[in-house]
Amino acid sequence: MHRPQLVAQARTALAEEPDPWSAFARFLRDALSAQGPGGPLLPVVGGRLPATDESMDAADRLRAALDDLVGGAHRAGVLRADFTSADIPILLEHLSARLPCAGERAAVFHLRYLDMVLAGLRSPGADRSSTLAGPAPHWTELRELWNAPEG
Repeated sequence: MHRPQLVAQARTALAEEPDPWSAFARFLRDALSAQGPGGPLLPVVGGRLPATDESMDAADRLRAALDDLVGGAHRAGVLRADFTSADIPILLEHLSARLPCAGERAAVFHLRYLDMVLAGLRSPGADRSSTLAGPAPHWTELRELWNAPEG
């Protein structure tokens, strides 16, 4: 995923969603879903890149778009005040860990845990009625994912 795609996702969410929280949540879902099963964001967003004029301009555009998302949510009082736009690349990196399961199930896990994070990012007093995406994992499923059969 490239910075221009993230900028476009942020700007689209801001333009199309009816409120700042919806725009913020949509951007995170779109960014997490668009990276595919094996594409962490950090090497592109926050990792080391050559400091060319082009890469610096792209980074500035991304920062401005993320600042707009977070700033709007802060002004609306729906996002906890201690969350910053700089948290977004690290958050997405954490939420995009590679999982040893099929792409569809991995996508469900990623979105489920994003919903949990979003619930925690809502500022106190904001509407907290939300449903997590997908069913919870079972310990048996996790054991099968991470433990190869003996043999």
